[in-house]
Amino acid sequence: MDTHKLVTMANQIGDFFAAMPDQNEAFEGVTTHLKKFWDPRMRKALLNHIEHDQGEGLSTFTLEALKTNQSAWR
Repeated sequence: MDTHKLVTMANQIGDFFAAMPDQNEAFEGVTTHLKKFWDPRMRKALLNHIEHDQGEGLSTFTLEALKTNQSAWR
């Protein structure tokens, strides 16, 4: 899996949901999208990137959303 591409895609999803006024709802939107539309291998690769590389390249919003609801998108 190309981690750079996954980070870019995750940030694009995060940018879309970051515009929502309710931050908790926005965080949930990010993780729900990953669960519905990303292959489990993609989610695992992103999770490994967060655990081993501290999510380098992920926007602050996207990283926080993913960490907050980690169990929902694993």
